Amino acid sequence: MSENKNWTPKIVAFCCNWCSYAGADLAGNNRLEYPGNVKIIRIPCSCRLNPLFILRAFQRGADGVILCGCHPGDCHYSTGNYFARRRMTLLFSMLDYLGIEKGRTRVEWCSAAEGVRFAGIMNDFVKQITELGECKKLEDVRCKTN
Repeated sequence: MSENKNWTPKIVAFCCNWCSYAGADLAGNNRLEYPGNVKIIRIPCSCRLNPLFILRAFQRGADGVILCGCHPGDCHYSTGNYFARRRMTLLFSMLDYLGIEKGRTRVEWCSAAEGVRFAGIMNDFVKQITELGECKKLEDVRCKTN
């Protein structure tokens, strides 16, 4: 089995507008380092993430997907992160059924004041995905660029 020496994981991070995205902004303002291959997508609330977006990310070549939202009880929309937690639990069991390793998806809670925590979460997740290697389970060959 040949291994690609130049491979870097593609990570998609769905971040809540009110907390996690602001945490990512704080990490950037404080010049904290986390890998550039983490593509952040801002969503209004963690509960607004449609599970199909995660499946589509894997189909389009993502090696890992992380959802970051407000801490439970601190959601700007009252109970949004509780809905997100339930929805992601169901999605994780479906991904397991499809053969996607458990370590390729994660849910984290990070507030706007936790820039250091956000950078640490991203560094840890990228390291974990790098150890798992490339994800080819749901990959669509039509989405390949090379």
